[in-house]
Amino acid sequence: MTLRPLIDNIFLCLEIPWDFCNCIQVKPVSLCITDNIFQPIIYLTSFNRMFLQQRRAISQAASHVLNDWRYCLSLDNENRCRQSLKHNLKLYDMLAGSKTNEMQGSRQQKCASILVSLCSVEGQPSFLFTLRSTALDMNKGDVSFAGGKCDLADRDVVATALRETWEELGISVAAESVWGVLKPLCHRKGLTIAPVLANLGPVEDLSFRINPGEVEDVFTLPLSHLCNPQNCGYTNFRVGEKYGYTLPVFHNWKQRVWGLTAVAVNQTLKLIVPS
Repeated sequence: MTLRPLIDNIFLCLEIPWDFCNCIQVKPVSLCITDNIFQPIIYLTSFNRMFLQQRRAISQAASHVLNDWRYCLSLDNENRCRQSLKHNLKLYDMLAGSKTNEMQGSRQQKCASILVSLCSVEGQPSFLFTLRSTALDMNKGDVSFAGGKCDLADRDVVATALRETWEELGISVAAESVWGVLKPLCHRKGLTIAPVLANLGPVEDLSFRINPGEVEDVFTLPLSHLCNPQNCGYTNFRVGEKYGYTLPVFHNWKQRVWGLTAVAVNQTLKLIVPS
């Protein structure tokens, strides 16, 4: 079994309309904690039954999944991913606007970028995450990627992601390290978020200067951990009293990756893990 079908089966029904979160009041279902794993208390829909059945089957097959994770960050795979992403930047052209157009400049303020940061830890492909400071007003204490709102001075969404990474983590990421931009994500606050995918290289070579006003900590999780069915889950959200939609969640002994960060991780895994 290859890993790509495994990921496709874990997370279904994630294609949510861009304006979905802007048009409705979304409330998460109640959550309970058992053995440090978040288990949503949900209405048992046919989708949830199918999801649970698939996870049992996937868990049984997990031992046969791709052995050499290093291929995910290989030059051959990088070139394949760059080719797949090369047209996505055009999706953000209208939001980027021009520095001289006031209307477009206003729209630009509704766009944000995150740097979906690949790296290697002792040779193992991983993601680099940040833990947001508890002093922040929004999403305090959550796991995220470095990022923030676009400035008028930013050339494009890639420039925004690189600037924000420098401001938050004190590391300079070369433009050549950027593989491309994933499809847009829509935040409930009305922001369109551009997930910029980059490979930072060996984490052992990075010298962090963390901005404590924005970031509390940084940590890594290997791709092998995130693709292990035992570490993958889901959260159901409801609209009013009815089931709304389902988003992925990745479990770790200390932190959980969920929300739009988890969606960006899921998009990336589906791209970089070969079929």
